[in-house]
Amino acid sequence: MQTTGTVFQPELIELMRAVLDDATAMLPEAKRTSSTKAEIASHILASAAKGERDPIALKATALSAVLECTHYSHDISPARRAV
Repeated sequence: MQTTGTVFQPELIELMRAVLDDATAMLPEAKRTSSTKAEIASHILASAAKGERDPIALKATALSAVLECTHYSHDISPARRAV
């Protein structure tokens, strides 16, 4: 993520915070870890830096990116994950 030099207005920061809270609340409690929350925040920041301001789009982009990363890990046997 390349957001160096990006400045966010206070209203957008509040919007992103609300989107982060809403997105995190949609996850199962076991998935609400600090690392998952940080990853969601990273995707929200990246989308906002590209100009996205729609809260639904911000949340959908962030959640889909996080879910794509974790989706396939459940399909792989524990023995194969150790490789």
